[in-house]
Amino acid sequence: MGEQLSQVLEPIAAWFRTLGVPEPIVHWGHPVMMGIVIFVLGSFVAYMGWRSRLTKDGEVAAKSRASHRQLAPLMYLFIALGYTGGVLSLVMQHKPIFESPHFWTGSSAVILLGINAVMTFGFGGEKKESFRTAHAYLGSTIMIILVVHVVLGVKLGLSI
Repeated sequence: MGEQLSQVLEPIAAWFRTLGVPEPIVHWGHPVMMGIVIFVLGSFVAYMGWRSRLTKDGEVAAKSRASHRQLAPLMYLFIALGYTGGVLSLVMQHKPIFESPHFWTGSSAVILLGINAVMTFGFGGEKKESFRTAHAYLGSTIMIILVVHVVLGVKLGLSI
């Protein structure tokens, strides 16, 4: 199945190869950019989410919640785009896709982020607090998965 996906993506990878992108950028571009997204943006989004829940100051909570609401969708977008870029990078380097635990942690993170985003639609109903609590803990779990994902990515990058 991974080979089939590689074959489907090969024409796109071949086009990118014609652009003459230097090998270090093909090899390390995804990890550097995603590291920034995860550690800078992701940490800030997580911090703002928890700050909005834990502070006793209503104004601070409202500002934190607003920051979280504005930046979390961007983080999800960048991670989803980075995910596709990472898969394409593997295809460009003629490496297998499904054999790496890095691929599976990335896939898990993207799916769980999608679930966490959908969960926010329950914030207005009767079970608002239950959805908010589940959202907070799932988001924290996703951040842990992303840290593991980074470690596995560095290991993968050094092995190819």
